[in-house]
Amino acid sequence: MCHRAAWFRPPRPAPIVKVMFAVYAARIDRDQPLNGLESGERPAPEARPGWSVVNVRAASLNHHDLWSLRGVGLAEDKLPMILGCDAAGVDEDGNEVVLHSVIGQSGHGVGPREPRSILTERYQGTFAEQVAVPTWNLLPKPKELSFEEAACLPTAWLTAYRMLFTNAGVRPGDSVLVQGAGGGVATAAIVLGKAAGLRVFATSRDEAKRKRAVELGAVEALEPGARLPQRVDAVIETVGAATWSHSVKALRPGGTLVISGATSGDRPSHAELTRIFFLELKVVGSTMGTKDELEDLLSFCAATGVRPVIDEVLPMDRAREGFERLAAGDQFGKIVLVNP
Repeated sequence: MCHRAAWFRPPRPAPIVKVMFAVYAARIDRDQPLNGLESGERPAPEARPGWSVVNVRAASLNHHDLWSLRGVGLAEDKLPMILGCDAAGVDEDGNEVVLHSVIGQSGHGVGPREPRSILTERYQGTFAEQVAVPTWNLLPKPKELSFEEAACLPTAWLTAYRMLFTNAGVRPGDSVLVQGAGGGVATAAIVLGKAAGLRVFATSRDEAKRKRAVELGAVEALEPGARLPQRVDAVIETVGAATWSHSVKALRPGGTLVISGATSGDRPSHAELTRIFFLELKVVGSTMGTKDELEDLLSFCAATGVRPVIDEVLPMDRAREGFERLAAGDQFGKIVLVNP
């Protein structure tokens, strides 16, 4: 009887998998990236040692999310991947927090030899009800900032902060050209530059965006390629091929061009190498920023009253509208997704 009882032992119940609403990359499509964008139920993150699960209140879109849908930095074998680098929310202990989305550079919460990556490359992202990150990656959200404002800072605004104050090395009174006003990094650079006492010039193909750039603090906003009133100390470049030649020609001798993106392509028709070496120009690559820089940026915004420029706030289940707006280049500032 004992043996027979063992034969008819009821099966163990399957483990309960908690699910949540999320916006994710289901497929890679290099030509039509939004074809791979889907939303629906995905497994909720589980707690593990050294990591925290955050209830996402707000998350913001970046061009990085569109590049992920094209397969840049995101391999097919990682799909489906929840998108989103930036978020602000509440941790398990009820603390209001902001996420630093670079994982692996410090060894906290991951193996000591794990290379640096950004959320959505190796680990699930923030466009969901919850996200898990190493506890080390959490920073207190300043009470002066809303969740929507804080969620704009960890990628685009942190990138602009590092470009200006770490890699360009500008100081109050210096002049800066910001290419492509309207994009998240460019808009951040205009606002931060103005607040830091810089003389900021900007470019945009769109007249309304040029007008808005001046309202945010640019001394003058011009069409791409237009001659500036003066040569500048530094250029903040995120557009790439379309504006590269202009960026190089706009610099004073010894000036610095800082580049963190190439939305128009990474192969300019004229590299301007002769001008670069003859005028001893510096070209500096810049990617994201450190946790310490994000902490400084949060403090800077809280202390000065500087706030991210938000184009639109959408509920998470309308994420596709935000992606379409970002892909078309219609936005000025950040698009934010919120959970109820």
